[in-house]
Amino acid sequence: MTHPPFIATIRPFRHGDGPAIARAWTAAAPGDGITYNRFRDLFLLDRNFDADGLLVAEQDGEIVGAAYGVRRLIPAEGADLEPDSGWIPFFFVVPRARRQGLGSRLVRATMEWLAGNGAKTAYFSSYTPNYFLPGLDAARYPDAARMLASLGFTTQYECVAMDRSLNDYEIPERIRERVAALRADGWSFGSPGGDDLVDLIDIAGGRFNSDWARAIREGVLGGLPLDRIVTVRNPDGAMLGWAMHGTYENVLERFGPFGVLPESRGTGLGEILLHLTLERMRALGAHSAWFLWTDETSPAGHLYLKTGFTVTRTFAVLHAPLAM
Repeated sequence: MTHPPFIATIRPFRHGDGPAIARAWTAAAPGDGITYNRFRDLFLLDRNFDADGLLVAEQDGEIVGAAYGVRRLIPAEGADLEPDSGWIPFFFVVPRARRQGLGSRLVRATMEWLAGNGAKTAYFSSYTPNYFLPGLDAARYPDAARMLASLGFTTQYECVAMDRSLNDYEIPERIRERVAALRADGWSFGSPGGDDLVDLIDIAGGRFNSDWARAIREGVLGGLPLDRIVTVRNPDGAMLGWAMHGTYENVLERFGPFGVLPESRGTGLGEILLHLTLERMRALGAHSAWFLWTDETSPAGHLYLKTGFTVTRTFAVLHAPLAM
């Protein structure tokens, strides 16, 4: 018995597709599923969303795959639209539609769309502000890794996600003693007040990452309680760093962003801020702390490992040249 060839048409997103895309996505990647509301918030409401860049594969009226290309319509910082860059934050094909070349067709069409809009390089998938995963988890999706390699994608760098159970967490006594000693010398650790947010956003955006400043600002405007942020000021009143949780999508157990000014590193402030935040998370009922993205070999990566975090996933941020 012969089966008819798999035929799917590829077209841009249109009204009414969203719920079906979310269902198909979850069927294709149940370990990284998504609800419609989350899909809407991360992608359809993204300030750079262009419906022509969201390509869906349809067979007999059913969505069986999708790929999303995005370019900057609004700069992340200053006036730079990064015109040479395009991003592919996600693609998927449902299981029954695989092994027919549909994934390659979708991603290739997305790359062509990006190139047609002036991009010279496509990235999978370090797009900010709204990314779902920081890159490709090749261990979980080996077929996707092979397909992207066949389309010219190579690894730009790798990052890791880490988790730590908080069920047995207790702030170390040495950290309590160190905080007490610093406070006695005029240092302050605690939640910021409204005016403190000016300094926090300034150092987050000016000394670290403009997207961190955006995330903090939008988190607070969206109702993020200020007790989910811990800042440190020296005796002269200068803010030197902070740690926080619940910033992204209001997920209580998601840690970060977190930073200590470069000139203050090596002083133990980062470890103190990390532990004070974990203590608060546990007090709020969090059973774990996790984040998606760090360099395992960086000072922050070593601090996380020292504090009991373990690597749970490894992601490759990929890029490929685009034919004009």
